[in-house]
Amino acid sequence: MVDNDGLLATEGGSDLAGIVAYGAYVPYHRLKRSEIAAVLGEGGGRGARAVASYDEDATSMGVEAARAALRRVPAGPVPERIFFATANPPYLDKTNAAVIHAALDLPPSALAVDFGGAVRSGVGALLAAADSRVPTLAVLSDLRTGLPGGGDEKEGGDAAAAFLFGGDDAVLAELIAVGATTDEFLDRWRTPGAPAGRVWEERFGEHVYGPLADAAFADALKQAGLSPGDVDHLVVAGLPARAVRRFAGGAGVRPEALADDLTGAIGNAATAQPGVLLADVLDRAEPGRTIAVVVLADGATVLVFRATAALAERRSQPSVAAQIAAGGDGLRYATFLTWRGLLNREPPRRPDPDAPAAPPSHRTGRYKFGFVGGRCDSCGAVHLPPVRVCVKCGAIDRMTDVPMADAVGTVATFTVDRLAFTPSPPMVAAVINFPGGGRFRCQLTDVDPATVAIGDRVEMTFRRMLTAGNGVHNYFWKARPVRGEEA
Repeated sequence: MVDNDGLLATEGGSDLAGIVAYGAYVPYHRLKRSEIAAVLGEGGGRGARAVASYDEDATSMGVEAARAALRRVPAGPVPERIFFATANPPYLDKTNAAVIHAALDLPPSALAVDFGGAVRSGVGALLAAADSRVPTLAVLSDLRTGLPGGGDEKEGGDAAAAFLFGGDDAVLAELIAVGATTDEFLDRWRTPGAPAGRVWEERFGEHVYGPLADAAFADALKQAGLSPGDVDHLVVAGLPARAVRRFAGGAGVRPEALADDLTGAIGNAATAQPGVLLADVLDRAEPGRTIAVVVLADGATVLVFRATAALAERRSQPSVAAQIAAGGDGLRYATFLTWRGLLNREPPRRPDPDAPAAPPSHRTGRYKFGFVGGRCDSCGAVHLPPVRVCVKCGAIDRMTDVPMADAVGTVATFTVDRLAFTPSPPMVAAVINFPGGGRFRCQLTDVDPATVAIGDRVEMTFRRMLTAGNGVHNYFWKARPVRGEEA
């Protein structure tokens, strides 16, 4: 419902579902801004930005964030809806959320829908999930790229976050108020097919956003019965940096309540930024604390949460801070440009791999997307991929499905292949042993070939193996080193 001032009015925050699980994903690679300056010969600024690898996109990052969220509720509600928001979708016409649905091995009855095309779609997905009458997963993800030397390249970042909303007793954070304003003005835009967005002069955006943010913030606090001084954590997200800084500085909250926007460490992930910042606050917020999330994009949207006692026991792992600390900062600028398709380098002199075909991909979907293997009911042998005949005891059609996506394995053997086709040579191929049974041959990713060793602990990660000439993305699973809090 919208009132006469254009503010989103709610009929009571208690009618909205709360967050029952959350997770975030920050890619391993970092590009130092000084590395950009060293090549272009002009100031790149301090800090670094998170960079999705050549085998990642908004969908694969969304899968990783969603897995982190659902991992904390093994016996909890199964999402009946998935809302996926990104301003940089890998597919048009085709639903990207369906790939996330398949990777999570959700039942066919679960609805999967895209919210796409604009940065504000992220907060829209959150509100739609909170307003749903069934357990709903909102996934926010973005891969940000600008032209070389531009502000989006330097200040952007790649990341994803996911939030499961429900109305049960295990709510971690209650959504107690929502306020919003909308205005049509030319602030930022990108036409279909354009390699980068365009931005109007930032002083204009700062001028327009100011009253919109003030009105939405005041309305949300009024609904919640709070004053600015009662806010324990204030998250301010958005691409208009000047407007964000102006609002954060004049919101009237206590200085210690203003959350770090993390742009110095990982950059601004646009659609995903409010989700990543909210996840970072939930990683450390105490029960009873109030959290206000302000998103500036084509207007202003404010969500006010109150943390519950359940949060302390069910925080997401690894935390956002741990993922930031575990990042590798050795990425070279030329490699970054190559991964983004902005530097056209000679491809490997190998035959291109075959494009995936639709029928076999569909037939083996639970294995290909969900990484579900088979366990022999007679001898307990695990098979990856699943088979009808057990290779150990010969039993026929006596197999039970066994999910393997969250299994942690060890490197049994590996090779550094400098001849195989890969967009980022050399390829590191390994054989992985799983402690509960099963052996899997796959590629390693996010790894330095010189540091791989037999016995390394690895976890599975959902990746885009390649994009064929017909535009089909081939998604499958690789292994990566276990790092951070999970090591």
